[in-house]
Amino acid sequence: MILCCGEALIDMLPRQTTDGESAFAPHAGGSVFNSALALGRLGAPVSFFSGLSNDLFGARLQEALRESRVDLAYAKISSLPTTLAFVSLSEGQASYFFYDENSAGRMLTEADLPRLKDDVEALLFGGISLATEPCGATYETLMARERPARVTMLDPNIRPVFIKDAEVHKARMRRMMEMADIVKISEEDLAWFGEASSHEQAAHGLLQAGTKLVIVTSGAKGAVAFWDGGTVAMEAVRVSVVDTVGAGDAFNAGVLAALREAGCLNKESVAKLREDVVREALTFAARVAAVTVSRAGANPPWREEL
Repeated sequence: MILCCGEALIDMLPRQTTDGESAFAPHAGGSVFNSALALGRLGAPVSFFSGLSNDLFGARLQEALRESRVDLAYAKISSLPTTLAFVSLSEGQASYFFYDENSAGRMLTEADLPRLKDDVEALLFGGISLATEPCGATYETLMARERPARVTMLDPNIRPVFIKDAEVHKARMRRMMEMADIVKISEEDLAWFGEASSHEQAAHGLLQAGTKLVIVTSGAKGAVAFWDGGTVAMEAVRVSVVDTVGAGDAFNAGVLAALREAGCLNKESVAKLREDVVREALTFAARVAAVTVSRAGANPPWREEL
């Protein structure tokens, strides 16, 4: 089983009424939430750890997870409100404006950390849940606790508008990237860190720090994977793009699902990956992401759609 650890929220997506007025439509979302949905739809056993509200929007989030075959046994349910993220689209690219104070997801503490069963093979972390307190420290503690025995994956998924102190957040991301077995990072995220002169330099720096697989994504230009055994580049699948909401999240799910199907979602296998396994993981992830960007919102494909 793969445990997705991070935010679940309501994306308020821009729409237009029949009278031509601007409006927002509520859609279940959140970076790690989207990955959980994608994994469930791809047929991978998946559970979700986050703070979820029992309010109107929280009920919608829980329903969406269950409909996509995501287990909620590890979720922390409370009466605190659900995070809202208002989305602005410009030429298909999404910008976000968050309303998160005192939310069910944000107020997750170390006291809420679950004891994991033996069937949990891997944990996925990332997104805005790592940029605020106390939930950010909670997820970091969980990664540190579980990394000796289980595969961990991190997608920084930087949202500058949500980060109050860039240096503090960079420090957390560096700590978590060094703990993670797998790091998926976009070229935009690398630019935000502003340290390495090239993708290759950044990736090899992470490998030297202990990461086993680094994947750098570049949107329509595709992705490049780096590991101790070499490098693989993969072009993006060409589709008509509706918007990019949830594309990276779907890609993450594709990587984890493919590694699991290859029998490589364990510490020993991730430490000695073969080129064919990495290539297949990138290929599958690209296909999953391509379907996602071909339709509105974060709506990852079911396995039979691929």
